[in-house]
Amino acid sequence: MPKSAEQQRNEAKVLYDAYMAACPTREVFETIADKWAGLLVNALADGPRRHSELRRRIAGASQKMLTQTLRALERDGLVKRTVTAAVPVRVDYELTPLGLSLAPVLGALKAWAETNIEHIMAARDEYELQSQ
Repeated sequence: MPKSAEQQRNEAKVLYDAYMAACPTREVFETIADKWAGLLVNALADGPRRHSELRRRIAGASQKMLTQTLRALERDGLVKRTVTAAVPVRVDYELTPLGLSLAPVLGALKAWAETNIEHIMAARDEYELQSQ
C-alpha cells in the first residue's frame, strides 16, 4: 500500500536540515528573514490589523511590498486574511496559531536589533575606517 502524503512528510522530517541545499526549510528562511515579513509579524502580534493600519505602522513600506509580503505569509500559513462584506469592503489580517508561534522569535530579533544598533553602527564605522 502506498504511503500517504502525511506519512511521507513525517518520514522526511528526520531528513530536514537547513544546511542542505535541497531542504525546504530554506524557503521558510527566505520568507521570514525578509525585513518586511519580520516587521509585519511583529505588527500583527497584538491582534488583527487592516492593510492601511499596517502601512501607517511600518514606515517606508510601499503598498505593493506589504501586499506581496502579506500574500507570502498567508501562503505559508502564518497570516489569515479575512474579507468582510461592507461598503467599502473590509480586509483584516491576523496571525494564525503558526504565526503566533513565530511572533516571539521575531519579536526577540527586533528587540535585539533595537538594543544593539549603536554597537552595529560603530562596528560598521570602524570597518569602513580600516578598509580605507
